Amino acid sequence: MPLVRIDALRATPERLEALGQAVHEALGEAIGMPPDDRFQILTSHDGTTSQLRYDDYLGIHRDEDIVYIQITLRAGRTPEQKMALYRRIAELAHEYAGIEPRNVFVVLTENASIDWSIGNGEAQYAT
Repeated sequence: MPLVRIDALRATPERLEALGQAVHEALGEAIGMPPDDRFQILTSHDGTTSQLRYDDYLGIHRDEDIVYIQITLRAGRTPEQKMALYRRIAELAHEYAGIEPRNVFVVLTENASIDWSIGNGEAQYAT
């Protein structure tokens, strides 16, 4: 059960939706997330009262089309699954939202099953 946060600069509601769909589909394809497992926070920053900062770190030229994607999920995916996920997110973000792959910044944060409560004040994944 991932929690996804997507931050983009001056993104329209349609572009945010396209980015959310791209990440959701990539999660399903690359690591087998079920289709009804969608929990996303989609935020457009206006560039004035809220901004995104970036540089050309590691020789990758980014511009104001940068999209930050934070995915929090339970631990257990292989390095190969993670690399496939990054690649698929970049491909689909380009296809659905016109974001150049160089502007797709993804970070995964893993945690344990006990770290989740999906509702009702219960730890559904606790063993």
